Amino acid sequence: MESEKWYVLFIALLFSIVCQISGSVTHYSMPEEIKEGSVVANLATDLSLDIKSLNQRKMRLDIIANKKYLDVNKETGELYVVEKIDRENICTTKSSASCYLRLEVILENPLRIFNIEVEILDMNDNAPQFRRDAIHLDISEATPRGERFSLSNAVDPDVGSNSVKTYHLSESEYFNIEVQTGRDGTKFADLILKQTLDREQQPVHNLILTAVDGGTPARSGTASVIVHVLDTNDNPPAFEKENLSVKILENSPIGSLVVDLNATDLDEGSNSDITYSYSLYTSEKTQETFNLNPATGEITVKGVLNYEDFRIYDMEVIAADKGASSLTGQCTIKILVEDMNDNHPEISIKSFQSPVTENIELDTVIAVVSVSDKDSGDNGIVDLRVPDNMPFKLRESSDNYYELVVSESLDREKVPEYDITFTVTDRGSPPLSDNETMTLELLDVNDNVPQFPQSFYTIRVMENNAPGALLSSLTAFDPDLHENQYLVYFIIEKEIANTSMSMLFSINPENGNLYALKTFDYEIEKEFLFHIEARDSGSPPLSSNVTVHIIIVDQNDNAPVIVSPWRAHGSVVEEKIPRSTDKGSLIAKVIALDTDSVHNSRITYQFLQVTDATLFSLDQYNGEIRTMRMFSYRDPRHQRLVVVAKDNGEPALSATVTISLTTMETAVKAYSDMTEEPLEYDIFSDINLYLVIGLGSVSFLLLITILVTIVIKCQKPKPSKAAPPSRNSVISERNSTIADSTLVSNDAYWYSLFLAETRKGKLVVRQPLPKGSRYIVSSIPRGTGLTDTSDSAASTLQYPK
Repeated sequence: MESEKWYVLFIALLFSIVCQISGSVTHYSMPEEIKEGSVVANLATDLSLDIKSLNQRKMRLDIIANKKYLDVNKETGELYVVEKIDRENICTTKSSASCYLRLEVILENPLRIFNIEVEILDMNDNAPQFRRDAIHLDISEATPRGERFSLSNAVDPDVGSNSVKTYHLSESEYFNIEVQTGRDGTKFADLILKQTLDREQQPVHNLILTAVDGGTPARSGTASVIVHVLDTNDNPPAFEKENLSVKILENSPIGSLVVDLNATDLDEGSNSDITYSYSLYTSEKTQETFNLNPATGEITVKGVLNYEDFRIYDMEVIAADKGASSLTGQCTIKILVEDMNDNHPEISIKSFQSPVTENIELDTVIAVVSVSDKDSGDNGIVDLRVPDNMPFKLRESSDNYYELVVSESLDREKVPEYDITFTVTDRGSPPLSDNETMTLELLDVNDNVPQFPQSFYTIRVMENNAPGALLSSLTAFDPDLHENQYLVYFIIEKEIANTSMSMLFSINPENGNLYALKTFDYEIEKEFLFHIEARDSGSPPLSSNVTVHIIIVDQNDNAPVIVSPWRAHGSVVEEKIPRSTDKGSLIAKVIALDTDSVHNSRITYQFLQVTDATLFSLDQYNGEIRTMRMFSYRDPRHQRLVVVAKDNGEPALSATVTISLTTMETAVKAYSDMTEEPLEYDIFSDINLYLVIGLGSVSFLLLITILVTIVIKCQKPKPSKAAPPSRNSVISERNSTIADSTLVSNDAYWYSLFLAETRKGKLVVRQPLPKGSRYIVSSIPRGTGLTDTSDSAASTLQYPK
């Protein structure tokens, strides 16, 4: 840059010499920043040159500058802009407001030199700029109002009216500015303090200084003005409270913190460093008892505190800063020593009644207790209590005397004894307490009846049991104690059929074991219902009873008895049937009875032996024997059937009957229970008149016999064992020469009667009387068991004489 300046000066000097030699200088003016190619002037015209000869005379342009900003067009003689011109780059000094660009136009043949001076006019193309973006000022808060502070001025490369014209300051309560003009016309600003500063309120002030030039439009530049307010020691140390009252417990350990004073100073640096000390008004006793930390202001315990010796300590603490002229603050402190709760309350049991009976009355006094505490105030006030979950309560009888009374009913069976804890607590902080435990024992009274686990017992006993066998143990429980829980068991007397329960059963009076005194037979006795009583030995005794239901369980101890077809013991039942009997005809019906229970007496029938298995079928449930087909000439005349009747017991019992069938060549039609024709037609179609007369005579004799039998039956106290009481029985005289176990052809009446009753859905049973000269004919509805047959269900059969 320095060499360029010297080069420009040299060219200007040379240009001035040449101008002096050549004569006059042609002046032109142009604004800076004009665009390239713009025409400044026509040199040919202004210099009176022939345009056509410019090229021949080798017209050229020399510029006394470091760049070729302008050039001449040899064809037209026009001076035009080659490169955009910046006035501030060409004229680096602001000693003169004018800026020129000097040129030489040289022509040959003949040689001529023209001096041209182009004035570059300034444009406002530069904004004012500050040398620094931020201007820092340190001003003491003690500076008086009106004080001036010089600020750095702004610089604008433009000249004249385009240079810096004025300054503006952002709005401030404390500052404003005043614009000054220097000897060289430079504008600068002074910062003026309008109001005294306070660092504690605002330690830093941020301002904006703006420089504005005079161009159109005006341009501006800004800089930050940062004012740092310097501290002066103008604030004394201050305590949060000037008067403090502090409480501390006696016997507090040495080093315990009493209070932290913590004074503050709004100044900074050494002006805010604080030291603490006692004033002259603080007594030596206080200074010996408490220690003051000069750096932190903490007051701690230094000596032994005793409430009884000294209760109040007064002190004054001074806080001083370390400024050049030190400032101070004061705080008055009153320390109150509080009494410490260092004595436990005491309990004294004056009287205690134990044991007591469980039926003790409510509000009865059990114990008398007194309490005390050596402390004073709240530390000496005590409260006595017992557990809330106990049936007792405390009742204050006099000052610090209490009575323990019964508040709820007692029950020894639930809680036999109580551990009662008396707890006394004072109202100190923290509270102290003491306790005393006493055991209250309850005596039993007979207030509970014996209790059986069940209110009803059902005991099943297998028949044919051994006498003296244990049936069950009926044990009751009594929650009372000693003789009140000793139980004795009885059977409450009850007669059944003139028989006392004590003759059938026995109970151990000590343990409740129930025994059978006899062997039971299900077929005779099926159940018993009686009561057993349990009685304690208290005074008065209490008792309860339980119902016992004895059920005799059946055993399969009775074999089935074949009652139809009836036959003498060990004999064979003989039957005669026509060979023309149809398929499906009823040949015979085997009926067996079993006196066991329903389950054991369920009877099924099956063939044990059969001559021809293809000829006959046996219904396993009702015992009906029917033909499976018609007889052929190949079938033997005699057929032998052995039927077994088996019950449902475990093990099963059975009885057999042998039936001998003889087929006859006769026109008599087989009678089927499935026919719908009248009974009289089936029976009497082939019987001669003599047989009809005989049967009528027999029927008459039978009627007389029935009447006589009814009279005899009414006179007897008990029915015969051979005839079950559930049937309507008719006794008839029969010819003893005819075997009762055989149905022959001249016994057609009984055969027809059997078929007729069977067709009606009933069974016909014949049984001999003990003498063997009579028999019983019973009609039972089919489909019902023997035990279910009632008198109303039986039919009365008419017998011929």
